[in-house]
Amino acid sequence: MIDFGLTERKVAELKQRMKTCKLYEKDIEEKFVRSSGPGGQKVNKSSTCVHLTHRPSGLAVKMQRSRTQKLNRYYARKRLCEMLENKLLGRESPEAKRLSNIRKQKDRRRRRRPIS
Repeated sequence: MIDFGLTERKVAELKQRMKTCKLYEKDIEEKFVRSSGPGGQKVNKSSTCVHLTHRPSGLAVKMQRSRTQKLNRYYARKRLCEMLENKLLGRESPEAKRLSNIRKQKDRRRRRRPIS
């Protein structure tokens, strides 16, 4: 596996998640491009932004959350897994369940709130 500069536990979790959503390294096309936004000379000189494309599905992710390329590679793979899960599982994906729970909580709060 790739060195992301993270703990072994986080890398193992990502590897397991990639395996469950059938995301293989051989199916990923990875490019490094220059990031945009604040950062000055460092941003202008280094290619820390990661652009991943999953060839079988055509899904693409561009990640520039961190200032380091290693972390951006990790975040991009994590986001690509989320997108594949949403596409394959739909309402059963972990992200969809999380959003559904938030919606339910908001509805409960609205019902409890007194009308003034």
